[in-house]
Amino acid sequence: MAVFEYRARDRSGKILKSQMEAETEAQVRDTLRAKNLMIVEIKAPKSGLNADLKIPFLDDRPPSLKQVSIFSKQLATLINAGVPLVQSLAVLQGQIEHKGFQKTVKSLRSEVEAGTPLSEAIAKYPKVFNRLYVNLVRAGETSGTLDSVLERIAAFQEKELILRGKIKSALTYPVVVLVFAILITYFLLTTIVPQFAGILAQLNAPLPFITKMLMAVSEFLQHSAWLLVVFAVIITFAYRWVYKMPKGRVIIDDIKLKLPVFGNLTQKSAIASFARTFGLLISSGVNIIEALEITKGTADNAIVEETIENAKNVVMVGEQMSSSLATSKVFPPMVVSMISIGEETGALDSMLSKVGDFYDREVDEAVESMTAAIEPIMIVFLGGIVGTIVAGMFLPMFSIIGTLSQ
Repeated sequence: MAVFEYRARDRSGKILKSQMEAETEAQVRDTLRAKNLMIVEIKAPKSGLNADLKIPFLDDRPPSLKQVSIFSKQLATLINAGVPLVQSLAVLQGQIEHKGFQKTVKSLRSEVEAGTPLSEAIAKYPKVFNRLYVNLVRAGETSGTLDSVLERIAAFQEKELILRGKIKSALTYPVVVLVFAILITYFLLTTIVPQFAGILAQLNAPLPFITKMLMAVSEFLQHSAWLLVVFAVIITFAYRWVYKMPKGRVIIDDIKLKLPVFGNLTQKSAIASFARTFGLLISSGVNIIEALEITKGTADNAIVEETIENAKNVVMVGEQMSSSLATSKVFPPMVVSMISIGEETGALDSMLSKVGDFYDREVDEAVESMTAAIEPIMIVFLGGIVGTIVAGMFLPMFSIIGTLSQ
């Protein structure tokens, strides 16, 4: 899409000057006329040497969650200070460094200036503002509490960033150790083992099974290592293909929840995310059916999605949500009890907030436990690989020395 600059006059005679993304100038004219604006001038997008430098890969990438969180917080602060929405967006547009996000905010300002509600404007950019964000903003506009809703969104996004950071830090150590182990193993098998193999061949010594196995692996890596790369690529594409299938995704996500160590972390992070998302929607005035539907869309696990869908169906027929959650594999009895109490007392949002806070702490403990459990396992794993290679190379030497001493 190209960006057209335009000037138009509204019914009161006020001149509006802004920009609009569109395929053609005719599309801009149709849009302005539909808004009952009298067109004064439309400028075509710049081209040639006057055009802005555009790198598609960098220009099209969506902003990070952190950047959107900062935007939400700053917009809430400006609105709370009494700055009009259009002016607030104009101020933020000048502060954003991400080119693509800057253009998005620029378009938002233009649409809001032309009379479009903010919720409708941001709904046109699903890669930046997801369904949760759009519905919360709509609820804030309806209740006249847009600033407080934006503050809640920013706080929610900050907690989401913290949760992601914890999970990322928990996975970083084993991944680094695994990569390190692979590199060491490859170096030993392709550099050290061939040298020992040459020496043993000259000595014509009998070789134990472990040595023969190491020499065979070494020979394979020296001449056919590319097959491993091909195999890894095939496995990756096969995984993605299976995961795109509904049944395949259910099976894989169910396995993720049952994995030793990692499954516990996956479950607790899913509960924390559910409680925060659902609680935020309820406290912002979104009805429970729609809130469950939106929350389901933010879940990253098919089993969790299925559980939320079942809960929504139960609520639609007039029953309590907790009765459905009690039969799920994801939510433990304590969480179900707290949600049930919240439903009975009318304080569901408060109970969900407590569940979210509790499971944030549980995620912290799960990360610490996982790190403590993985460290010795990875050390033993790395030591076992190196020890096996060393033993495979030196066992024949000991055999030769024993023969010579006799």
